[in-house]
Amino acid sequence: MAELATVARPYAEAAFRAAQQNGTLAAVGEGLAMLSAAERDEGMRAVLLNPKVTAQQKKSLLESIVGDRMDTVVKNLVSVVIDNHRETLLGHIEEQFDALKREQEKVVRARVTSAQPLTDSQRADIVGALERRYGKKVEAELAVDPQLLGGARVQVGDQVIHASVRDALAQMAAALTR
Repeated sequence: MAELATVARPYAEAAFRAAQQNGTLAAVGEGLAMLSAAERDEGMRAVLLNPKVTAQQKKSLLESIVGDRMDTVVKNLVSVVIDNHRETLLGHIEEQFDALKREQEKVVRARVTSAQPLTDSQRADIVGALERRYGKKVEAELAVDPQLLGGARVQVGDQVIHASVRDALAQMAAALTR
């Protein structure tokens, strides 16, 4: 997995720089997201990996999927990726492009898992606290896990904030067994 991400990085960085220069970050991001979704589809993946399907056929197929959202940067990227037989990198390229875009826009994603569904007020309080802590805009993805018993667990990147009853009990149990 890490190897694919390494190979995808130059493609993502080149697409990001080109989109930045053209002022089309949002359009390129949207096009790449569509390509990534298409590449994850089993049927599409079979076509992309089929050696009997020509490069031009693959390009035409992907262009037809993205349609009018096929920005010049995305079209050029598709051409280079297919010509280099790197079709399976589309998802990794999109992930890295999105990370670069979020970094520039000073946006972080947070996964908030709570024991019960959060109210709008609770969600706003958590997002506000995270924005103050990280100094960036926070896009929160909410999930419910009744096994937490109470409270919430927040993950931002590789950082996890344990604020659930279950996590507190686990920490207490670990402290007692030392």
